[in-house]
Amino acid sequence: MLVSLLQRYQSAFGPVLPVDLNGPNVARLDFSANNPRLATADLRDTAAFEQLVSAELAHQNASIGIGGYLENRVIYRRSPHFGPGVAEEPRSLHLGVDVWLPAGTPVLAPLPATVHSLADNDNFGDYGPTVILQHNLEGTVFYSLYGHLSRTEWRALRVGQPLEKGEAFATVGPFPENGDWPPHLHFQLMADMQGRVGDFPGVARPSEREKWAALCPDPNLVLQSRYI
Repeated sequence: MLVSLLQRYQSAFGPVLPVDLNGPNVARLDFSANNPRLATADLRDTAAFEQLVSAELAHQNASIGIGGYLENRVIYRRSPHFGPGVAEEPRSLHLGVDVWLPAGTPVLAPLPATVHSLADNDNFGDYGPTVILQHNLEGTVFYSLYGHLSRTEWRALRVGQPLEKGEAFATVGPFPENGDWPPHLHFQLMADMQGRVGDFPGVARPSEREKWAALCPDPNLVLQSRYI
């Protein structure tokens, strides 16, 4: 099982970002309905959304925000990309971990990999420039996804390109090119790509939580932050 394999290899993983995700300047950010400050925020305005993120960090004396795995979020209401109207269940269950930090921060391969696929998912509120890496541990193949990147480094990557552990291959992107979000990295693990290329759902319907949690294990198995 992938989860037990990742647990055994935790000490061998390198960082995904060149920052200490257990440092005193890191805080967990809540983007669920439990956060009352979201109720009056205009999340469709990305500049205003970025100010909200900054205020959330300042409220906790932090400069880096982290969290979101299996969080039922309200922030996806900003974009029709995540689902229809009230007649059907929208997608709001987050399948990755977000790390909110400045654009331009390097993104690193946490273990040896090859570039599985690339895409610029440029819908409003989507991933923007996206990289999916393929990994192999003890014969078990799995994948990691990196969303909301900068186009500059992304354009230089090629499918099949090998990456060493610790190699910088991308940077966190600015808005609007990052899918029109305040700068952050979406990091996600997948046990199976299900035939997809360059994209994979990062948000699911809450009623399908069990199915998607099995397919997308906790990214903190790699990130290992005490704030998640």
